[in-house]
Amino acid sequence: MAHKKGQGSSRNGRDSSAQYRGVKIYGGQQVVAGNILVRQVGSKIHAGNNVGVGSDFTLWARIDGIVKYERVGKDKQRVSVYEKGDKRLAAAS
Repeated sequence: MAHKKGQGSSRNGRDSSAQYRGVKIYGGQQVVAGNILVRQVGSKIHAGNNVGVGSDFTLWARIDGIVKYERVGKDKQRVSVYEKGDKRLAAAS
């Protein structure tokens, strides 16, 4: 029994495109409304003040401002966007 396949049949011609997930903008950086902050699977990082959530759990800035990542309780993390000069930015820094 020969093990040579006929010409024209390809078995590995498939590859999926990259997902490009992760944190796009880090704490302390300035953002413009609409900027994507985090692309993620599920809500590993939750939306805080002035942050919107997309249908695929993408987090994005609702206002122009500065990004701040905050801990909520023991194991939750949340991202917020505050206007420049907001007292909440200086609280933990």
